[in-house]
Amino acid sequence: MLPIAIGADDAAFEFKDQITNYLKSKGLSVIDYSADVQPENKLYPDVAQAVAIAIKDGKHERGILICGTGIGVAISANKVFGIRAAQCHDTFSAERARKSNNAQIMTMGARVIGIELAKKIVQVWLDSEYEGGGSAPKVERISYYEQQNYKK
Repeated sequence: MLPIAIGADDAAFEFKDQITNYLKSKGLSVIDYSADVQPENKLYPDVAQAVAIAIKDGKHERGILICGTGIGVAISANKVFGIRAAQCHDTFSAERARKSNNAQIMTMGARVIGIELAKKIVQVWLDSEYEGGGSAPKVERISYYEQQNYKK
């Protein structure tokens, strides 16, 4: 597996560090795009774009973005063509984000959930794979609209 991309803004540096340590304890490689590590990524849209573009470019298969709520980074990452970022604050959403929606990025809010729940959510998301099936036509339709509405 390629390294996991991770990124956070100043509202979530400590939270991000705990998630990074959790991932490393599971034997996973992590590349950090956060503002405290890469100063050019000053604001959460910069961090989200850096992670999303790195995934689009094939440097990573998956990424985790964290800000205060998880909303801003999700919106920002979803501006990158071909990227599907999903906010996940429970294990069911994390599982469905992968299995049904083939989301490459999960987002969380450091001010919304606790770290132990976040670790469980991350693990469920990492353990889940895209299933296609009944969701495949929906994901294909998302890609169709993306091609219609975005300039490449």
